[in-house]
Amino acid sequence: MVTMSFNFVCDADLCKEILKPDQERWDFDDVQPQLISLLEIATSLKQILEKSVVPSGPKRERLESQIQDAAHEAEDIIESHMVNQVMSESSSFTIYPPDLEQVIQQLHSVMSFVNGIQISTTSSSVAAAAAAVAASFSPAKNTVVGLDQDLMELMDRLRGQESKLEIIPILGMGGIGKTTLARTLYDDQSIASHFDICAWTTISQEYKVRAILLGLLTCINKELITPDLLKQEDNELKDVIYKSLYGRRYLIVLDDMWGADSWNSVQRCFPDNDNHSRIMLTSRGSNVGKDVAGSGSYQHEMNLLTESQSWTLLSQKVFGKAECPAELQGIGRNIASDCGGLPLAIHVIGGLLSETERSVDAWDPVGNNVRSAIAEKDKQFSNILSLSYNHLPSYLKPCFLYMGAFPEDYEVRGSRLMSLWAAEGFAEADEAEGYLTSLVERNLLMVTQKGSNGKPKSYGIHDLLRDLCIRKAEEEKFFHVTPPSVLKGTFYSPRRQRVYYSLRYSLAYSSTRSFICGYGDLLRGQSGSFLDVARLVRVLDVLDDNPYDLEFPTKILQLVNLRYLAFFCGPQLPYEISRFRNLQTLIVLRGMDAVVDVPSEIWEMPELRCLKLKGSTMRYAGYGRRFIREKMQTISTVQLHRLTNVHFFSGFPNIKSLGLDTVGYENGPVGWAVNLLHLHKLEKLRCSSYLPSTGDFLGNILLPPSLRKLTLNECGIPGKFMRTLSQLPHLQVLQIRKCHFTSAEWEATEEDEFSSLQLLSLEAHNLVRWRADESNFPRLRHLLLTDCWELEEIPCSIGEIPTLQLIELYGCSPTAVASAREIQEVQQSEYDNYDLQLRIYVRKSEFEWELQVP
Repeated sequence: MVTMSFNFVCDADLCKEILKPDQERWDFDDVQPQLISLLEIATSLKQILEKSVVPSGPKRERLESQIQDAAHEAEDIIESHMVNQVMSESSSFTIYPPDLEQVIQQLHSVMSFVNGIQISTTSSSVAAAAAAVAASFSPAKNTVVGLDQDLMELMDRLRGQESKLEIIPILGMGGIGKTTLARTLYDDQSIASHFDICAWTTISQEYKVRAILLGLLTCINKELITPDLLKQEDNELKDVIYKSLYGRRYLIVLDDMWGADSWNSVQRCFPDNDNHSRIMLTSRGSNVGKDVAGSGSYQHEMNLLTESQSWTLLSQKVFGKAECPAELQGIGRNIASDCGGLPLAIHVIGGLLSETERSVDAWDPVGNNVRSAIAEKDKQFSNILSLSYNHLPSYLKPCFLYMGAFPEDYEVRGSRLMSLWAAEGFAEADEAEGYLTSLVERNLLMVTQKGSNGKPKSYGIHDLLRDLCIRKAEEEKFFHVTPPSVLKGTFYSPRRQRVYYSLRYSLAYSSTRSFICGYGDLLRGQSGSFLDVARLVRVLDVLDDNPYDLEFPTKILQLVNLRYLAFFCGPQLPYEISRFRNLQTLIVLRGMDAVVDVPSEIWEMPELRCLKLKGSTMRYAGYGRRFIREKMQTISTVQLHRLTNVHFFSGFPNIKSLGLDTVGYENGPVGWAVNLLHLHKLEKLRCSSYLPSTGDFLGNILLPPSLRKLTLNECGIPGKFMRTLSQLPHLQVLQIRKCHFTSAEWEATEEDEFSSLQLLSLEAHNLVRWRADESNFPRLRHLLLTDCWELEEIPCSIGEIPTLQLIELYGCSPTAVASAREIQEVQQSEYDNYDLQLRIYVRKSEFEWELQVP
């Protein structure tokens, strides 16, 4: 029911936007009563749907269809009129009352229908699925492969010296083998003999406290289960468990925990007698482990199997102890690889292959579409993955489903994902990062790349979860992937489309709101039907479309409903771009080292938050124009030419990320100061130049104390500038790439303390001598040196920084490498510090590095 709730979010937001008391854009007096009525009923239905679960069946299907049709019709009516008014440059918001009245009557009918349905706050289907899953997959029968390290680590933990009661969470995505690992430990004889009492109970998504308590009592002592005990209240049962465990060393396994509420219900059952007792729990949510065991406690995160481990598991599942025939090994390894390292998938496909004739002809159809074969073989497998989706709160469901719009094994930047969610209306800008974190904690998304500050930068999704996204999205008519890769067939009038390979697969509809094109030809030739038909589109992301020689596609200018636009562009943006009054994100790809002329009218877009020119720089034409854009948070990259004379940056008081190009700086007045001190929220700054023509740019820049990350590319660095940087109290990341120091020696004095710096990256500079000690970088964690051929050595005192974890050298001088080795050796031999890692790389080819073996 994700789309039912979400559709009303869109309708409510539209009405709120038009009805804002301070808005001056629309004259809507004639339809104000209808808009207020629509807002009230949309808000009411949204609240009902978020708090309740309508039982499945014909009534629910009818309700879903009615809600979707009515909500979409309301959205289409309002936005169509808004687009028409913008294109006609009229300020009057004219909607014919009968249009809205008809929709409002439909929604009233839906409300009556909802009130007539018996609303259930628990989903029997979900509970039944959970019970069926628990019954169908017996972890004790599963073959164990690739868990040796996990078993050793957890056995040490279970039998460790810590005397206090310890909670040990085992965490990971559905099907990764958490229960199998816990059961293997639970059944191990050495573990069983270590504890006086061992008890296992399964919590499940829809748990009942009484069933948990009785399950524990059955394991503790079956003789306790008497008719009189079964008559006792839950609190009395908890007392019985507590007394049975008191004074004895026990191991309790709480399997398949979905939230801390279930733990809170049984927590008082478990005494802490300071006798090495342990509680082991399994959960799909990292947040559950933190909530139950504590944020700073030990948590065991499970990893996917390697390709070698996957093949070993599949081979054992199909052939047992026998060898796999040589002619099947190639296709067998490919099948194992296509399972993506997920043990449950390997078990399911192994069960299928064990029933299949052992020949290449018989295995080929399975190998051609492994994931489809898994889904068809065992519906319970899909149920296991679906449970994670079903458990999501309504506001996270569209965010998760959206991951299906990206190709397999695709890494999407978090910033892009959050901007898309905001444009779609899934999340406010200040909520999106929290949503990302929540999906990662639930093991539905994976962090695939971290930034220089150690925070997540890019995200991915397991192929099988991506299939789930596409399948659910198609079922709920949330988006459509063309050509279809999971579900055969299509539905009419998709609101969101993801097109691969060519526009001929696309479906052009007036109702389309989102269009993401991969490797296609959408903007080649403006006679295509899409830009003429899909005038209400909110998201147009065609960065993967590759017309490098394309001029600005003027037909885009009629898409005035856009919230997100990412595309290739010619040498300039037209002044008509100011039509995009709702645009929040504008990303332009022009080509390496190219320049795009940007008109002053671009700042007439009141909702603009992000302006990025990828691979190029922005040359701004509105020299004398004054403006304030409080919503703007990201600009990259803008040429400095004449900007500071007109207080350009004062127009963005809340900007967080800024990219500067110093082209034209040397032609300005002598001592021309680049004053950024008033940008109190600026956290990331990137300055690029073209040596040797840099003037005294860095000597005249005034940096705000809020700065957390600074990147310098090909800049001239005066001696006093490093001291200036040391005085920035929040600077955590400093990257200096291909820059020229005015002095070949950097000597950090006692006053030069980079108090918050965690990453220092120096690349291809002219420094010969570097003198510093641990007091200059008290919180440094990572030192990265690349192509530092002139640098003689790393200061030996760097090794004494207590927080330092890693030193990396790529293609550095032999003496610098030797000094790094000496730092590590001293730390190990004199201070018993084996936590400091050293990685030395040598160039293998122009674009490849090879790690040197110590």
